[in-house]
Amino acid sequence: MNAEHASMRLIDGYARGDTETAADTVWALEAHLETCALCRGRLAASVATEAPGIAALVDTVRAGLEPQLDAAVRAPSRRYRPRWVSAWLTPVMAPWLAMTVAVTLVALLLDAAASPTVFGDTSLVSLIAPVLPLCGVAASWSRGLDPAYELTASTARAGLPLLLRRTTSVLAVVLPGLLVEGWLTGTMTAAQWLLPSLAFTSTALALGSVVGVTRAAAALAAVWGAVIAAPAWSTGRVPLALQSDQLPLWGLLLALGIGAVIARRKAYSVL
Repeated sequence: MNAEHASMRLIDGYARGDTETAADTVWALEAHLETCALCRGRLAASVATEAPGIAALVDTVRAGLEPQLDAAVRAPSRRYRPRWVSAWLTPVMAPWLAMTVAVTLVALLLDAAASPTVFGDTSLVSLIAPVLPLCGVAASWSRGLDPAYELTASTARAGLPLLLRRTTSVLAVVLPGLLVEGWLTGTMTAAQWLLPSLAFTSTALALGSVVGVTRAAAALAAVWGAVIAAPAWSTGRVPLALQSDQLPLWGLLLALGIGAVIARRKAYSVL
């Protein structure tokens, strides 16, 4: 496949259903066919000559469906949504992102309204900031939360690229809100939670290649709450994990998580 169009040899093999073509080549061809009308036309012509049985089957199905489709009542048109939204977000991510932002606002209000004896030297916002993006990440590639999961997972653009797009969408919404709230509370700097947040996100994606992203995100959030957040809340002290001298360890965890994601990049297409 050249820079503009797929070769006829590749299209003919795809029409015949050749099993010798590499999987990544098939995915690249299908992704190209989504945007290239010329190659789709060449594929239609190739199917007619290379796989006449499939062409006859399609014609038979079309002949049986057309009368039913003509008689069916048209569903009301849905509200217009740009194509890039579907490429970056799942249908259910909007309420999950809204919920995540609402959690940060509640934490900010509690920080502002609570007396100094409630949280002590620590801030509720700082305790939830490192793991807050995991809520959206868990919803970004969830079999149970995405009604179009099976359809999405079978497309040529599924796998790690789609997961990274959705994770980026989560971070783009959550991190600016946390930056503003950290500035308003004045109790934490961005370095205290931004690096741990990115480290947790990369670790969730890495573990997600083994146990699923939703399970990995939920497990990491639970560990943070039990080991770090709950003791810090009870003692009123800034947890050791959020102190500045621990940042190199968070940087190492971030690097390891990114490396694991890259090493297991092919595992995300079969989740």
